[in-house]
Amino acid sequence: MQNHKSLYQRQSLLINANITQLRQGVALLGQISDLQYSTSPRSLPGQTAGGHIRHILEFYECLLGGLDSTHVDYDARRRDPMVQNHRGVAIQRLRAVMDWLSLEPTLRGDGVLMVRMEDAPKGEGYDTFLTSSVARELQVLASHTVHHFALVSIILKAHGAEVEQELGVAPSTLRYSSRLVVVAEAA
Repeated sequence: MQNHKSLYQRQSLLINANITQLRQGVALLGQISDLQYSTSPRSLPGQTAGGHIRHILEFYECLLGGLDSTHVDYDARRRDPMVQNHRGVAIQRLRAVMDWLSLEPTLRGDGVLMVRMEDAPKGEGYDTFLTSSVARELQVLASHTVHHFALVSIILKAHGAEVEQELGVAPSTLRYSSRLVVVAEAA
């Protein structure tokens, strides 16, 4: 059983990991054009950076929306075209999610959440909610964000944009790669 201090420290690590990822998104959106954000490159029809940013944001908003009821449904996203098509709107929403992550007291504990299975059938007779926790969902969101940023990076590079090499790379991969560099330099 964890004591309160170690629980708080763990939750803070998870919250900060998510905020760090989202900060990367804000910085990226400040460096690209509206066209690069909202259009598909020829080589990737139907794929836009804005679509992936919207998807990331709406997962966070689903968690936020489900905290009070302890039921989270990631399929209940709004799919807001304003976020998908307008960088300024996306930046505002990213900042709002970062503020929420910083200030939401429920995230400091590790309460039980019920998370609806993705693409679960609707109707009676189905138990479509799985048991999870605040910590697990924060971990899932951090990983989900990294992986969608990898897709954003590919899309933007196809548009000819310069993208930070670390965007969309898992923190554990970055740590591993930096150890390899240190070992190679020592040899």
